[in-house]
Amino acid sequence: MAMGAPPLLEIPEGMSDPIEIALYEFENGAIPITVVRKYPSGRKELV
Repeated sequence: MAMGAPPLLEIPEGMSDPIEIALYEFENGAIPITVVRKYPSGRKELV
């Protein structure tokens, strides 16, 4: 039963837990996440 966004990768058979799927996608670089650190000086750093 799908409850959210479609999977970003081909999910291995038998994997159905949404948290497990999200971790699988994250570990395989399929979830685009950018962290921006802002410093008091005004400088920004992308991580």
